[in-house]
Amino acid sequence: MLSRLFGSRTPKERTFRAPAGTRIYVVGDIHGRADLLRAIHRQILDDVERTRPDRPVVVYLGDYIDRGEQTRQVLDILTGQPIDIAERVHLLGNHEEFMLTFLKDSTVGDLWLKNGGDATMFSYGVGFPKLPDRAERFRQMRDDLIATLPDSHLAFLQNLTLTHVEGDYVFVHAGIKPGCPIDDQVADDLLWIRGEFLESRADHGKCVVHGHTITDEVETRPNRIGIDTGAYFSGRLTCLVLDGDSRSVLHT
Repeated sequence: MLSRLFGSRTPKERTFRAPAGTRIYVVGDIHGRADLLRAIHRQILDDVERTRPDRPVVVYLGDYIDRGEQTRQVLDILTGQPIDIAERVHLLGNHEEFMLTFLKDSTVGDLWLKNGGDATMFSYGVGFPKLPDRAERFRQMRDDLIATLPDSHLAFLQNLTLTHVEGDYVFVHAGIKPGCPIDDQVADDLLWIRGEFLESRADHGKCVVHGHTITDEVETRPNRIGIDTGAYFSGRLTCLVLDGDSRSVLHT
């Protein structure tokens, strides 16, 4: 389903543009919903076939894992040449950071599982061992996950990037720290920031496209666009389409 997105622009607001000849498809937080990812990929391919852009690019904003029960299937799709478009950009989300940290340090296991990591464990067939020592239980789960995790999935997670720029747009998972140049942003803000960024009216130099914070619909502000529509529970995975100075939306 393709719909035009006009947001709240006024004649005095700055106009942001994608690079000439480039049509950008920005996919929001997937969170273990392989069914929705397959559906949005079909819509993207149909749109590319219809519009035939010189340079189609797909940017994924991170949080591929956790919460939904199909994390393994999502990573199978993303690592298996899922869409016949040459350029694909995969950003790191805070949930991928959680998982990578757990693989090195099992002491974060309790916090990760409470934030949706239990669904990721389930998708890889990792259970909760009945060991009397809690720390030992998480060490065993970490070892079981390492033994089960395909090399392609681990390489994918380890090679995710924090930011991507196309024309007047910068793509990040959570947002940026207002007043700080893009090149000087730290990972903690790019992956976790909310209030300070969401409430800012500052001109960030580029329009920031992000996920991380759930809204019922695409949230368009003069300096940012949020596209996390809570796919894992709402069934609505959103893909923002940027072409020239136009904006539209695909969604499941």
